[in-house]
Amino acid sequence: MSSKEIEVILSRQFADCLSTPVFIVDTEGNLIFYNEPAEELLGLTYNESGAMPTSEWSTMFRPQDDKGNAFPVEDLPLVQTLATKLPSHGKFWINNLRGSVYKISVTSFPIVGRPNRFLGAIAIFWKILEK
Repeated sequence: MSSKEIEVILSRQFADCLSTPVFIVDTEGNLIFYNEPAEELLGLTYNESGAMPTSEWSTMFRPQDDKGNAFPVEDLPLVQTLATKLPSHGKFWINNLRGSVYKISVTSFPIVGRPNRFLGAIAIFWKILEK
């Protein structure tokens, strides 16, 4: 399991020190960690949710476009990074589990170990303050 790889362990440690929300997934797209700032934004602690497959985390917060249409799972930056092993970026709306709705900006990038081993991906995201 990639979560035992040193690069993933260090990524998790780094994410735990950031004030920006962060998701970490393994090579299969299973959510293996999100930090405390992500808990606040999503309305759910990692201890409450635990690890979860892509099919669950990608729909749990009901991502939507600017018109309120469901945002296609395959267009989520983290899903794109898993598919292409390249960085990705996007903006969309989420509904957190406490009933709040936020527009977020997400940047994702692969976790690559040595020698050139794909180990998963990280997404960093934040609320967009609409004016």
